[in-house]
Amino acid sequence: MNTFTAALKPLSVAQVLTCSALVLTLSMGIRHGFGLWMQPMTQENGWSRESFALAMAIQNIAWGIAGIFAGMVADRFGAYRVLVVGSVLYGLGLMGMANAQTPLILSLSAGALIGIAQAGTTYAVVYGVIGRNVPAERRSWAMGLAAAAGSFGQFLMVPVEGALISNLGWQQALVVLGFAALIIIPAAWGLREPNFGKTSTETNRHQSIGQALNEAFKYRSFQLLMAGDFVCGFQVVFIGVHMPSYLKDHGLSPQVASYALALIGLFNVFGTYLSGVMGQRLQKRHILAFIYFARAVVIALFIWAPLTPWSVYVFSACMGLLWLSTVPATNAAVAQIFGITHLSMLSGVVIFSHQLGSFMGVWVGGFLYDRTGSYDVVWYIAIALGVFAGLVNLPIKETAILRPTPGTAPAGA
Repeated sequence: MNTFTAALKPLSVAQVLTCSALVLTLSMGIRHGFGLWMQPMTQENGWSRESFALAMAIQNIAWGIAGIFAGMVADRFGAYRVLVVGSVLYGLGLMGMANAQTPLILSLSAGALIGIAQAGTTYAVVYGVIGRNVPAERRSWAMGLAAAAGSFGQFLMVPVEGALISNLGWQQALVVLGFAALIIIPAAWGLREPNFGKTSTETNRHQSIGQALNEAFKYRSFQLLMAGDFVCGFQVVFIGVHMPSYLKDHGLSPQVASYALALIGLFNVFGTYLSGVMGQRLQKRHILAFIYFARAVVIALFIWAPLTPWSVYVFSACMGLLWLSTVPATNAAVAQIFGITHLSMLSGVVIFSHQLGSFMGVWVGGFLYDRTGSYDVVWYIAIALGVFAGLVNLPIKETAILRPTPGTAPAGA
């Protein structure tokens, strides 16, 4: 254990995982169902699908940009304050979304505000706590378990959100979720590291933030991880936001879409946990390459097969296994290469790439649909990107980066 880790009194693994699970269940679960609001909001307000998709795209890019800074603050001052602020912003964003009267207000509330909130309540911040309090030999497993909890939130919350819309209407459903987002605050208390910032935490901080970023951006394997995560974002957010409308366009009921998103969340529980467990035994680059190649195959089979409720459910189950199973493998690889001192920030940088892909996936989906009346082109883009991501993950080097001892000259490149 390095000096920085030893300087802190670790929280128990059980406490970290329980509280992380509750935070991610709410944050990721609420987010996963936003596609259910596309049709009722656009139809009632007379907006195009591109208007709603643009707000979701802004949400993802705001998450990506804010995530880097949220990670910096969490690495320096601990995760608790970041989680509290993120929870409040989440609630305010959902309230604003409920009362949005124009596409601009929708973009500011559901887009920018909720995106910033997600940056402070999701994986990058939570994984920093896990990295500091879980031994390295169990870290990939712990990240997989936390990601599985977030996936369970997707399974749990989508039917709840669908029921809220059916029984209360889409506006009141968002108000209820706004209050639910505040439950993140008591969960965050359990992730409060009492000695964080009060003990000698600088003993392993020979790198400044700028030096850590410079090192990461110049490191080829980090660049490849970012490229793969861009594809991940494109695929999952396009599917999550646009699939309910895609299915309705083909004559399937809204319940099929709700069940499909719930199945993705359910099987994602197993996929993310399995990814974390396998990350302790196999090279993470091989896990990631397999996930992306498998996604390309699953999407191709889905769009080529006859579209029925059962084909949707099989597709959702298979995609669920592959959905966010990239998250524990990617973040564990970042921790393995660069260490844990700047883990939240570097995870935020990788997530920024993911959110750039999310922005493109959700916006391009709406843009091309409005221009062509079909999602076909976007499905084929998703297949091609899956093959690309599988290939770029294969040459990643996962060994810890070698740094010069403080006070000595840097080693040659």
